[in-house]
Amino acid sequence: MKNNSSAIYYPVFLNLKDKKCVVIGGGPVALRKAVTLLESGAKVTVVSPELCPELASLAEKGEIEFVPREYRKGDLKGVFVAIAATDSSIINGKVAAEARAKSVLVNVVDDAGNSDFIAPSIIRRGEITIAISTSGQSPALARKLRTVLEKEFGEEYARLGRLIGEVRAEVRKQKITVDGDGWQAALDLDRLLELIKKGDETTAKTTLLNNLKAEQE
Repeated sequence: MKNNSSAIYYPVFLNLKDKKCVVIGGGPVALRKAVTLLESGAKVTVVSPELCPELASLAEKGEIEFVPREYRKGDLKGVFVAIAATDSSIINGKVAAEARAKSVLVNVVDDAGNSDFIAPSIIRRGEITIAISTSGQSPALARKLRTVLEKEFGEEYARLGRLIGEVRAEVRKQKITVDGDGWQAALDLDRLLELIKKGDETTAKTTLLNNLKAEQE
């Protein structure tokens, strides 16, 4: 594990479904981290003497487990990912130290040097996720780039992703063999997105399938 703010990061999407993750802290930043973990299917525990109203609501609904006290050594037992999001650099440092001792992936908010990973700005469109990072150098720039890209990638991309998944299933069913380059050639994004925006997904599917047949080996 490198603790170097100038590290070259390895981009990866983690499968957190049903994995235990802990957020240390109960404020707005901890809320954002907890919500993102929940969206990824993680089992989330929040350790903090107090919670912001939104986190308190999640705790009342049973969506998160709430431990109402300060962080203690041992809170990371059996944890896959830990996020230190308190306003105390001392507590955050203790969380990072325990995480390293127990080989737990840790993110210390606004402290890339004490983190194993940094959280990118993300755009979600259905099953499509676009992650943007500046390697911790400028979170503000990452957020700015996200706002720019959000305008470019509308909800039609979510429908396109689902449509392509359906076509892939049909390709396998029909035993059509197309390599990666063939798929690239067949994905006429401008035409497919135009049809989807018009609500004509049937024609979009037919168009893509015909393109793939033309590219088959």
